[in-house]
Amino acid sequence: MIGLEPVRSTVTDALDAPAEQSLEERLEALRGRLEATAEVALDPRTNRWLGEAEAVARDAAADDVDPKTARDRVRQVQRLLSEVEDPDREDAAAHLAAARELCADVLSS
Repeated sequence: MIGLEPVRSTVTDALDAPAEQSLEERLEALRGRLEATAEVALDPRTNRWLGEAEAVARDAAADDVDPKTARDRVRQVQRLLSEVEDPDREDAAAHLAAARELCADVLSS
């Protein structure tokens, strides 16, 4: 029998050790988590909040954004995500939980 190694991605790796990652890596992971929710069929209200949060997270992760501005944008993402009810879909719920955790991590550092 052939052993299979678990598949890892930079998005899920962000949750393994966020304190060890740079601000830029955590911002990119946040952006990635929110982009992943766009690939899941959700109700229109949830999609609207997540789409807005994704756009702000993309801005926060841009190369030309200073750390203070990035944190301000993450605070905005956190507010937007507070409006989102936990989706019924497990994959979307996992991405949402991870995004919320990343927001808290970025804002506490």
